[in-house]
Amino acid sequence: MPTSPVHESARQVLILGGTTEARQLAAALVAEEGVRVMTSLAGRVAAPRLPAGEVRIGGFGGPEGLARWLREHAVDALIDATHPFAGTISFHAAQAAATAHVPLLALRRPGWGAQPGDVWHPVPSLTEAAAVLPALGGRVFLTTGRMGLAHFAHLTDLWFLVRSVDAPEPPHPPRMTTVLDRGPFTLDGERELLRHHRIDVLVTKDSGAAATAPKLAAAREAGVPVVVVQRPPVPEGVPVAAEPGAAVDWVRALLG
Repeated sequence: MPTSPVHESARQVLILGGTTEARQLAAALVAEEGVRVMTSLAGRVAAPRLPAGEVRIGGFGGPEGLARWLREHAVDALIDATHPFAGTISFHAAQAAATAHVPLLALRRPGWGAQPGDVWHPVPSLTEAAAVLPALGGRVFLTTGRMGLAHFAHLTDLWFLVRSVDAPEPPHPPRMTTVLDRGPFTLDGERELLRHHRIDVLVTKDSGAAATAPKLAAAREAGVPVVVVQRPPVPEGVPVAAEPGAAVDWVRALLG
């Protein structure tokens, strides 16, 4: 894949990626003179969208492995641009960056905010989301991804419409229909899903981003309650950029 010319004195930036913002950031940094960009993907999606620059796929072996990788590859800057709910890697990144003395920035898109007409039920975890569901509805549109379906597997009286990029594996709810799809989604499409499947409650993570926000508007219009799983905090002391342009500015200031 195309990359910008680099030389031996190029500064090394490692992006922990997997999000739209990570791909946008990689494309912007590849265009920067004297910067070499590597994006690391976890490998949980079968056919990920690859960013510009160099790419590695797979884990590091915990914070110790990541710290070792940062030192061995002489990384000058680390950017955690993973999904807002990829909490484990974010804390591993903070530990590794501190150990290897590498500056760390978290790139986090802003979360969603409730609007007039929304009926939101904020919860701190998928476990809590499953606990409140039986009192809210019987036909659930579950948009939290395939990795957390085990939290809902015991809800045998509810019917689930599950949307994910790849096919889910057990354990999962016994009464379930799967839609394999990847955003961005349209408001008309989300309206039709709610109508066709007679959805009476939506479950989502507060992942932010416009690509998946239409489901919230469709639920608002239909008066469907929404269980919103709140995102974990960014590790204490890690600076945060809300969009890729701010992350590019951080890299320029750091490496310039």
